[in-house]
Amino acid sequence: MNNLHPLAIVPRGALLLALCFFAVGSSHGATQHDSDIEAFCLDRDGSRKEVATVETRLASVPALLRAPPKISKPPILLWHGFGPPMSERALMEALPLDDVPAVKVYLGLPQFGARESPSGREDMLRNQQEDLGRLVFEPVVVGAAKELPSVITALQELSCLRAREKVGLFGFSAGGATVLFALAEGNVPIEAAVLINPSTGLTASVQAYERVMKQEYKWSDYTRDLARRTDAVQRAGDIARKHPALLILHGSDDAMLASNNVVALRDALAPLYKSPRDQRRLRLQMVDGLAHGWVDSPHAAEVRRSIADWFNASY
Repeated sequence: MNNLHPLAIVPRGALLLALCFFAVGSSHGATQHDSDIEAFCLDRDGSRKEVATVETRLASVPALLRAPPKISKPPILLWHGFGPPMSERALMEALPLDDVPAVKVYLGLPQFGARESPSGREDMLRNQQEDLGRLVFEPVVVGAAKELPSVITALQELSCLRAREKVGLFGFSAGGATVLFALAEGNVPIEAAVLINPSTGLTASVQAYERVMKQEYKWSDYTRDLARRTDAVQRAGDIARKHPALLILHGSDDAMLASNNVVALRDALAPLYKSPRDQRRLRLQMVDGLAHGWVDSPHAAEVRRSIADWFNASY
């Protein structure tokens, strides 16, 4: 844990939005031309013999695309968190999902990786101390969700996404908050989503911040409104509007985000998934022994299997 900020003492691998920060390296490899991406995505006939990856930008958003030999489902877009995996490449390595026949699109969060500020972690720490909600949560979490429509348009223009196809979404921790906000906003067609140890909004992230950092967050009228707009429980009706297939995985040993938040979200969503078909499209799965950081957990294989099964069955 030598690269943890000294002010934050947290369990191994457990890192939530704006609590403490690791140095984030720039992305590797060359950005591909549009023609290369289009050919990559159009290969849906099974002629590709092995998994292929390509690095690019989609409407200025850094992205890694990973395709299995056969593609029969629309793309799945994935967001990392503020802790391991905390980059698009790290998430791809931790969650390749090669047994799901879809192109996986690993997106970099704003202010991370190639979009990190020159001072990197120091700027992020300074911003979280000044105003976690306005200077970190909003530009990163909400900002990523607001980029999604332009990313979808770019995928359509590159023939990676066909007209009227609905995408899948995945998010871990802060990335999970991005997924929930994107679902609530309803600006893109989403068929299925999976969350691991998600923040359910700014309020949940502030609670975790206060618990770990042992200091009180100073709310303003602006951030109270931001908390209301990003509160997944309060926006359950918006999230369930088109009944996306939603799997929430939460570790019983998550010391960052209390399980009561995801339980409250499930309870708010459940009455909105009334039909027998819809009931199968909402699941909260508690993973016994899983901490906030799941990548190196003994339960990681179980988590990966649950995610792949969900996308294969409901997407």
